[in-house]
Amino acid sequence: MPKARAPRKKAAKKTVDTVVTFLEMTEAPHTHVHPPANLKVALIHVERPPVHYYRYLYDAVGNGYKWVDRKKLSDAALAKEIQADGIEIFAAYVGGVPAGYFELDCRNPEEIWLAYFGLIPDFHGMGLGKWLLSEAISLAWTKQPKVLKVETCTLDGPRALPLYQRMGFVPYERQEKTMELL
Repeated sequence: MPKARAPRKKAAKKTVDTVVTFLEMTEAPHTHVHPPANLKVALIHVERPPVHYYRYLYDAVGNGYKWVDRKKLSDAALAKEIQADGIEIFAAYVGGVPAGYFELDCRNPEEIWLAYFGLIPDFHGMGLGKWLLSEAISLAWTKQPKVLKVETCTLDGPRALPLYQRMGFVPYERQEKTMELL
């Protein structure tokens, strides 16, 4: 008769503490940032992206910052989220290569969220961040919301919060959170 195996202990889930800062912008800015003149850039509206393409962008931008929310979703659940009416995804390309993306959640037309925003690490330090954020802000305000919101946390790059503030976002709340990592 075979020996009974002892039940396996579940591995403790990894967590990390972070501070989430919620920011808002209540009127469209009067300035616009142009892309760096030395780069061939394109901004593409990615309509109802396939899950594999979205996961590529999400992972390429977010892996270094421990982005996990969308990784936890099944393909079907993620497709439902990113292909929903009111979700607008834009990918930035430099020289024909994906360089970053942003996602606007316009499901509530009065309160638009910049749900995801970032550059792939290979494209940091080129002056693209300000341009891409400016594009996201401009496109959001074409919808004429009452407010544009974004959140960032201490796990994001150290320049994220100051960039949002320089571009006109104002913090309105901070929360301490414990995030579960994968």
